[in-house]
Amino acid sequence: MGLFSKRLGVDLGTVNVLIYEGGQIVLQEPSLVALEVGEEERIVEVGQPAREMMGRVDDEDIQIVRPLQNGVIADYEVTEYMLGYFFNKVAGRLSLFRPTVMVSVPWGVTSVEKRAVEAAVLAAGAREVYMIPEPLAAAIGAGLPVGTPAGDMVVNIGGGISEAAVLTMNNIIRAESGRIGGIRMDEAIMSYIRRKYNLTIGQPTAESVKIQVGAAVNLPQPMSMDVQGRDNVSGLPRTVTMTTGEVVEALAEPLNQIASVVRNVLSNTPPELASDIIDRGIVLTGGGALLRGIDQFLTKQTGVPVYRADNPLIVVAAGAGRALNDQALLRRIAAMYTR
Repeated sequence: MGLFSKRLGVDLGTVNVLIYEGGQIVLQEPSLVALEVGEEERIVEVGQPAREMMGRVDDEDIQIVRPLQNGVIADYEVTEYMLGYFFNKVAGRLSLFRPTVMVSVPWGVTSVEKRAVEAAVLAAGAREVYMIPEPLAAAIGAGLPVGTPAGDMVVNIGGGISEAAVLTMNNIIRAESGRIGGIRMDEAIMSYIRRKYNLTIGQPTAESVKIQVGAAVNLPQPMSMDVQGRDNVSGLPRTVTMTTGEVVEALAEPLNQIASVVRNVLSNTPPELASDIIDRGIVLTGGGALLRGIDQFLTKQTGVPVYRADNPLIVVAAGAGRALNDQALLRRIAAMYTR
């Protein structure tokens, strides 16, 4: 039966779930679930339909929840249902040929958190589960030669967590993580607009501002966009114009925290590996790598060249999927990251 089962690489993220199979991303959905509130909670929507309901439904009737927080499971039952729903979308009914799954987990995940991920993936329909640290999956997905003695460094900026890691010989030598990511950036933009303009906006609007005009450094040609929200004094709708420079100012604190994580790892890296990293540079992955100028920002903060990976959003899922086809790496992961 294993001969016919699918082999899936899964990036189990705070903001998005991505599934990789056969050399391509076959699913990319928000990690969101809409729950009908009542005597018994009932799941109404999962993924993109739940995202479209954010800020548009009454919280007393329907709640939009993220069952994953900071890269780990916060609500086991909802996570299990969400994963089962996504597996069915990718593999059809799973009763005959259950998939073998390689799922990413944050560096430094506890044994309890690791067991929760394993149990949820199995309960969702997997036949067999392997776990891979996100920095290693990101490095593999980015095409770095992690199996060689030379040192490589990746910085993976996700929705709920950012991780920096130095790797060599398929091992993570030094790593650190911080609970700063895309969601914290959105919250920083919301807070900035509330302070400066006395205007309340929702998280989807803040994310839109970040994507459309956001940057980590001032740009030669700044952009601007109109932002609609609720005036905190009158309670009426109001529109303000946000510029790139304002978003740079709003994101200063979370970006400095990410830079601190990267510097801490560099400062503890063995000298020979540090020399390799200076020569090769640091590779940026994750959705946060798409922020304009973040490579320039981190280059200035660390003194080491920083480059954005190709398709940084998908590299963790791709790396997890590719690791399933590397038997030597699979044995190492099975020994180190599974029970």
